Amino acid sequence: MADRVTVIGWDGSPLTAAARSALSAATLVAGAAHHLALPEVPPAAERIRLGSLGLAARRIAGHRGSAVVFADGDPGFFGAVRTLRAPEYGLEVEVVPAVSSVAAAFARAGMPWDDAKVVVANPRTLRRAVNVCRAHGKVAVLTSPGAGPAELALLLGPVHRTFVICEELGTEREQVTVVTSDKAPDHVWRNPNVVIVIGGRAVAADPPWLLGQNPARTAERGWARPLPHAAEGESAPLRAAQLARLGPRTGDLVWDIGCGSGAFAVEAAAFGAAVIAVDADPRACERATAAARARGVQLQVVAGRAPHALEDLPEPDVVRVGGGGAAVVAAVADRRPERIVSHASTRDEAEAIGRALAEGGYTVECALLQSVGLDPRTWNEQDRSVVFLLAAERPVIRQA
Repeated sequence: MADRVTVIGWDGSPLTAAARSALSAATLVAGAAHHLALPEVPPAAERIRLGSLGLAARRIAGHRGSAVVFADGDPGFFGAVRTLRAPEYGLEVEVVPAVSSVAAAFARAGMPWDDAKVVVANPRTLRRAVNVCRAHGKVAVLTSPGAGPAELALLLGPVHRTFVICEELGTEREQVTVVTSDKAPDHVWRNPNVVIVIGGRAVAADPPWLLGQNPARTAERGWARPLPHAAEGESAPLRAAQLARLGPRTGDLVWDIGCGSGAFAVEAAAFGAAVIAVDADPRACERATAAARARGVQLQVVAGRAPHALEDLPEPDVVRVGGGGAAVVAAVADRRPERIVSHASTRDEAEAIGRALAEGGYTVECALLQSVGLDPRTWNEQDRSVVFLLAAERPVIRQA
């Protein structure tokens, strides 16, 4: 095992005394091409061009001597330190930090970033990173080849955002470009780059005290609160059960089909998910838009009748079917989301929906929910709701 492993963050600034000291004693140096070209790298040191950090970690673990690993920005922030400290390599590392590329990007843009989400986009996580950009008004995306500004923009589709694209930060080739998301696919962008994604409705709020979000924006506590004029299928107990079965979270894309007042869509968005609300009634679309504005969350509202309105939508993670019956449920099941919830007012309708879900390959749960609202002063009944809740989950196929 290497006698000493030092991880040096580099942001384009002159190396610190601690970094120069570690380099002078290094017998192995790993980094990108621009790191290995630095004049401070000892000529006699073994050089490893970083591709797979895991492969480099194994080489370092078998090296006798002092090793240095270069990383762009702060290596402890979505960086090399996490991989190098994995138990399988047995490495103890010292870290010489630098300004993170995210902090540098926001500095170039002249913007604060304590209220920004930060995501990593690679071919495996790209879709979830895009969903965060759909759901939040300020996101920094650490990109990679195959998951850069053009790919982000293409997956965002009709969702309009402004991109601040920072290429090769800290180098002589550094460039900052501001474009609308529809223009980003027209260019070839140099790696490495960071994309600041800005858009949606700004929410006035007190300064945040928690990185990446401001809990003050959701001043009303709780969820699935009663509605003054709840339509059929929008009762608070039913929405609470649907939200519990779907479990929307940051990085998910939720479809709310037959969104009605938008109550479910807004609450799913408040959990951090990206939400597309669909309804054939233009007035329902207007109500959903107004509800999102009042709650301070982002919604994409699509006016159209399912299942035809669903054909061009991006793939969902979880879906609520608030209207359309078995035909719409079957069309949703064909898109293979992880979970689907729906409801029915009669047993015959519930059986038809359950059959469509089962034929689609889902494990189905059905419950009869009954709730009675009481006046706590007189304990007289105010309203009664009886509905069938259907919740379906796609079986997980585990590799042997």
